[in-house]
Amino acid sequence: MPPQQLETALPARSNLWWLLLLCLGSLATVVFALGSGPLQLTPFDLLQCLQHGCNDPLQQTIVHDIRLPRVLLALCAGAGLALCGAMLQNITRNPLADPYLFGLMSGAALGATIVSLWLPQAAAWPAWLAENGQIMAWTLPFGAFIGAMFAVLLVLALSWRFGLARIEALLLAGVAVSFMLSSITTLLLYMAEPFAANRVMFWLMGSLARADFPALSVIFPLVVLALLLMTICRRQFNALQLGDDGALSLGVPVHTLRIGLLLCCAAITAGIVAYCGGIAFVGLMIPHIVRQLVGNGTVPLMFGCALGGGWFLLAVDTVARSVLPTQEIPLGVITSALGSVFFMLIMLSRYRR
Repeated sequence: MPPQQLETALPARSNLWWLLLLCLGSLATVVFALGSGPLQLTPFDLLQCLQHGCNDPLQQTIVHDIRLPRVLLALCAGAGLALCGAMLQNITRNPLADPYLFGLMSGAALGATIVSLWLPQAAAWPAWLAENGQIMAWTLPFGAFIGAMFAVLLVLALSWRFGLARIEALLLAGVAVSFMLSSITTLLLYMAEPFAANRVMFWLMGSLARADFPALSVIFPLVVLALLLMTICRRQFNALQLGDDGALSLGVPVHTLRIGLLLCCAAITAGIVAYCGGIAFVGLMIPHIVRQLVGNGTVPLMFGCALGGGWFLLAVDTVARSVLPTQEIPLGVITSALGSVFFMLIMLSRYRR
C-alpha cells in the first residue's frame, strides 16, 4: 500500500465534531480562567476589557498583564506536552512513551537548574544585560535545550549498540537516562544554597506564576512549527505505524525521521521546562484520550492533542490557583496525581481477568 493511501486506510471517525467540541471547551475554559480569581469578572467585563480596555486600571493590569499571558502560556505549554507525547508514542509504538520517560524532561530540568543556580553569580556579563533581565530571559531556555539535547544524545548512544530498530532498547535507555539526570539534579540542589535550592525546587514542580509574553514568544513558535512539521510529514508518520520494516519498504527514512522527531520533542520540552518547570503525565494522558476520540490519523490526532492538552493544562492551572485562598498548588502535583490514577486505570483495563 503506498504512503498516500495510508491515511485513508485508517479507521474513519467523526474527527471534525470532536475537534469542534475541543475548541468550544477550550474557549469556555479560557473565559472562565480569565474571570476567576480574587477579582471576579463577568464575560461581559472581559469582552469590554479585551476589545476597548478596562475602565478600572486595576482590572486592566490583572487581565492584560497577569491573567491573559498565563492563560495563553497554559494553552501553549499543554499543547506542546501533548504533541510531544503523541509523537513519542507513535514513533516508538509504545502507548506509555512521553517526554518524562525519554529523559527529555529530566535533561531540560538539569540544564535549567544549572543556569538558575550558578549563572546569576557570573560577574562577567555586561551591566545592561543584568539590569534588563536579559540574561535569564535567554540563558534559561538555552540551558534547558542543551540539557534536553544531552539527554537525547545519551539515549541514542545507549541504544545505538542494539540498533535504533530495537524500540525496547530506546525506551529502556530513556528510562535509565531519566533517572540518572534526575539524581544529578537532586544532588546539585542538595549542594546549593538553601534559599536558591528551595526556589528552584518549587519551580521544578511546575508553575505558571511567572508567565509573560516573552515566554510565549519562545513556546508558541515551537508548537506551531511542530504542527506544521507533522502536517507536512503526515504520510511518513502514518507509515511508522506499519513497523520499521513496512515503513522502510515504502521508502520512509525511519531512523532519520525518528531522530528528527526526537530533536523536535527536545526543543519543545526544553522551552516548556524553562518557563513552566516540570509538568509530568500530560504527554501520557492526553494522547490516549484523544486517540480514542479521533483515531490514529496524524493530522486529527495532532490537532486534537494540541487542543486537548491546552484545555487540560489551563483547567489544571485554574484549579491550582483557585483552590487555596493564599497560595497556589504546583501544577506538577496535580498532573502527577491525575496521571497516576489514569495509569492505574489503563493497567486495570488491559490486565482485567
